Amino acid sequence: MRATDAFRAAFGADPRTVWHAPGRVNLIGEHTDYNDGFVLPFAVPWGVTAAVSPRDDSTIRLLSLQSPGDPVVISNHEESRGWTRYVVGVLAMLGDRVRGADIAIDGDIPPGAGLSSSAALEVAVASALDDLYDLGMTPMERALLSQRAENDFVGMPCGIMDQAASALSAEGHALFLDCRSLGSRNIPLDLAAHGMTILIIDTRAHHEHAGGEYAKRRAECESAARKLGVAALRDVTDLAGALDLLQGDERKRTMHIVTENHRVEALVGLLRAGAITEIGALLNASHLSLRDQYEVSSPELDLAVEASLRGGARGARMTGGGFGGSAIALVADDRLESVKESVSSAYAERGWQAPRFLPATPSAGARRIS
Repeated sequence: MRATDAFRAAFGADPRTVWHAPGRVNLIGEHTDYNDGFVLPFAVPWGVTAAVSPRDDSTIRLLSLQSPGDPVVISNHEESRGWTRYVVGVLAMLGDRVRGADIAIDGDIPPGAGLSSSAALEVAVASALDDLYDLGMTPMERALLSQRAENDFVGMPCGIMDQAASALSAEGHALFLDCRSLGSRNIPLDLAAHGMTILIIDTRAHHEHAGGEYAKRRAECESAARKLGVAALRDVTDLAGALDLLQGDERKRTMHIVTENHRVEALVGLLRAGAITEIGALLNASHLSLRDQYEVSSPELDLAVEASLRGGARGARMTGGGFGGSAIALVADDRLESVKESVSSAYAERGWQAPRFLPATPSAGARRIS
């Protein structure tokens, strides 16, 4: 195992534990998590592996096979930079429950694809530390701690979806999560039995929230909720009445959040009925809402969706936070090559970099592997 080998080479001993946490793709329910709404992600086969041993002092020594060089040595949490902040943030949130650690990281999530490598990194490290120090945390508690690390230490105001999907997902299932109560249940997503594939289309367009657009959307939703007198937009029951009280961007954001929550519940109903082949219309509607009402799509994402449908996909939409990253398409297995060719040709006609195609198999959440 690469992480174990790297740990041994750098630190001169075997790690005490090794954990793997996956990335995720969101089937539907976008930007609803920080509005106390519903989401339906599932874990993907790619993720982050963390080989970890505890230390007797407060020093953190970190290395990543994706950032070659000598281990980064951190004696003060505020010294962390770049990718190390996600790891150090987890230790910071654990406080005096842990001391230092030696950590070797390996990951195979396609970078910039919007498959939540940051949450996978946080959950892998949180799970390993929980294991090492016998903290007795539940998977959801690990997810919440990882979210706090990203919110309070890294400074990214994400919701709970990514970390929960990484920590709680089950193989062959999607995770239906109520982001207010944190209640969840696994919904069967047996694509192969229906001759279907969820195809991830990595647009290779830069995926980055740091420009402030993600935080701006969240602030708009919170402002709209205050004006409507509700705790969160999830609580809006009279959409038409709510829209009459709002203007501009806040009106559009509210329309997306309320209708997206309904789409999540409708899609869960179809999956529970075994009607996987019928979910395409909901995926299409979600994309249009994200494009026009939430305004988080991009030309590359829009073209991926449009070309997928021309190539024979049952439905398609952008997935993740937006502004780049990936789209997903529901495709019958006998139409896969047609969809790939349609998207590739459309990108070539624009002179854009060729997209990458990844079949998404619903996979298991975080687990100890050594």
